[in-house]
Amino acid sequence: FASVNYRLVPAATVEQQAQDVAQALEFLITRAESLGLDGSRVVLMGHSAGAHLSALVGTDMQYLKKAGLGPRSLRGVIPLDGACYDVPRQIAEGGEFMHDTYLQAFGTEKGRQLALSPTHLAAVPNAPAFLILHVQRIDGTAQSRALGEALQKAGTPAEVRGFEGTGLKGHAEINRRLGAPAYPATPVVDAWLKRMFAK
Repeated sequence: FASVNYRLVPAATVEQQAQDVAQALEFLITRAESLGLDGSRVVLMGHSAGAHLSALVGTDMQYLKKAGLGPRSLRGVIPLDGACYDVPRQIAEGGEFMHDTYLQAFGTEKGRQLALSPTHLAAVPNAPAFLILHVQRIDGTAQSRALGEALQKAGTPAEVRGFEGTGLKGHAEINRRLGAPAYPATPVVDAWLKRMFAK
């Protein structure tokens, strides 16, 4: 397991954040042996804004390409409870709570919003597989399902699984508790990773 970071808005753009994630992958993969990692068995996982960035890097190959990588550099992507896979839809439907934050990150220009929307970028090539997890938030559920459907339509294997938890508490809990044996998402992720790494 490696935890990577990225620069934050407004000091960096979302495009730069996605490139930070891709460069971190390149760093880990090219140094895998010295770090004690298996560079051929890598899955990208992110929560909330990190879920969006993980999905973006897994669907828009420009970021991996600029880092000297490609879609097969990953075994898969696990976005955790994101709600902005379709940026224009989230800005329109997501309510007032995060509205200004989304506009700060993604701007008001529709073309840029679409270029940063994994749901609209789901045509192949993509990372080989996606496991999209969400709790019971209306926007997160709708966005997760739509991303899964877009990936499946493009021929990319994608599973969408919902878990208990509502509101900000549930949103934080999936990030905090994932990995604990008693948390329901843990065996789902473990089984999926086992399948991906067996290939």
